[in-house]
Amino acid sequence: MTERPILALTIGDPAGIGPEISLKSLAEPFAYAEARPFLVGSAKVLELAQQQSGTHLKFNIVNELSQCKFEFGTVDILDIDNIDMAALQMGVVQAQCGQAAFEYIRMAVDLANQHKIDAIVTAPINKEALKAAHVPYIGHTEMIADLQHAESVMTMFLIEKVKIFFLTRHVPLIEACRQCGDKDFVLAGIRRAYRALQSFHADSPKLAVAGLNPHSGEGGLLGREEIEAIRPAVQEAAADGLNVVGPVPADSVFHFARKGQYDAVLSLYHDQGHIASKMMDFERTVSITIGLPTLRTSVDHGTAFDIAGKGIASAVSMVEAVRAAITYAGVYQPV
Repeated sequence: MTERPILALTIGDPAGIGPEISLKSLAEPFAYAEARPFLVGSAKVLELAQQQSGTHLKFNIVNELSQCKFEFGTVDILDIDNIDMAALQMGVVQAQCGQAAFEYIRMAVDLANQHKIDAIVTAPINKEALKAAHVPYIGHTEMIADLQHAESVMTMFLIEKVKIFFLTRHVPLIEACRQCGDKDFVLAGIRRAYRALQSFHADSPKLAVAGLNPHSGEGGLLGREEIEAIRPAVQEAAADGLNVVGPVPADSVFHFARKGQYDAVLSLYHDQGHIASKMMDFERTVSITIGLPTLRTSVDHGTAFDIAGKGIASAVSMVEAVRAAITYAGVYQPV
């Protein structure tokens, strides 16, 4: 990609820290030196966020991308005026905020589907607010996948030099364990993760598959999923030429990856990989959704209602999400 990529930053739930960290991320000169970013959200909400956070940015409120300036010091805002400011309560679950957050995302996806932008960077939304608004999605990944007609997607975390893929995401732990007992399901996840890993690595990357049970099942004494599904899936993938090993006990696999023994880890369920990444560096963990037609990066934290509106939210994760979008916009492939 020779031109600076165009990045649409959705501001997330208006009652959370999303508007604040979105503004703070664009108070960094690198974003304009290396990209053409703009915000998708309510200009009134962002005006409030600016007052609360103490940023001193000029606003260029636009109705279409051709009106954007993409100049450091001036934030372009594709304005969606969908919040009753008199009723807005910071740090509180509200249906209007869940609906508004959905509309920001839908606008960004519409632009992506028209090939007008190169990546979407998302600030946090609130699942309870989505439910209160009767938005029929549990989160960003499911929402954008449906709006982009993506049949199968996978989450990948970037943390330090480690990449973590997730075989399962937002399902109950008992259901994740059931799915991990299906060899074909595990094999499909390995293959998808490895294809994505290859797109980020010029050489032959090495993928480790985490174990599910303590000590990877201890030869069947602590569970049979490794014997009946996970190890056979790894062996079949390796026989097909993939540089993959496992199952490696989950209490050590992330440590070995951090030391450089593996390029990536396939985590089998939500908290297995989330806990590891957040222990490495909570603020700098970035999420990328694999399988979408358009690159989507995101913070890996919530709306932080406890500090919303106080102007003290750290924008480090949002800054890192913008950096990741810049880095991968030219190489991302919807594997």
